[in-house]
Amino acid sequence: MKTRHVFVTGSVAQATAAIAAARRAGIGEHDISLIADSAIEMEEVPADLRNAENDFMPAAARGAMAGGSLGLVGGLVGVVVPAIGLTIAGVAITTLIGAAVGSWVTALIGSMVPDEVHRRFESEIRAGRVLLVVDETPRVMAAAEAALREAGAEQLPYEAASAMHR
Repeated sequence: MKTRHVFVTGSVAQATAAIAAARRAGIGEHDISLIADSAIEMEEVPADLRNAENDFMPAAARGAMAGGSLGLVGGLVGVVVPAIGLTIAGVAITTLIGAAVGSWVTALIGSMVPDEVHRRFESEIRAGRVLLVVDETPRVMAAAEAALREAGAEQLPYEAASAMHR
């Protein structure tokens, strides 16, 4: 499984040099992206390296779990209360409806919220620095970390599973 790591550089040029070093060390082109202030991103960062992620997918997954759970509980209450008269099929339908509504609502909200890397390192981004986000297996990352440091990238304290990324 790939793990997400975040490095910081002082400029797009320095980030570009770090990307070249990372690729020479075995990191694939789809496993690297850059995050910068919006003005820097639009003017200097190539489109294929922009990280325009938001919290859409994680929010949708959380909403599906919460909505499905509420739908299941509501359906089970409907089975127990004779006046409502739900069947087991009704429980399944309320669970599915709850999961769908929960996913939809939280995904809409999540699409407006920046992803965790943006939120956590907002001060670095506002200061004009460029974040280099690398999603790679621990074995490849171990070989690439020295190359990234030599290219001027400083590793930030961040490591998370990147199962939903690319």
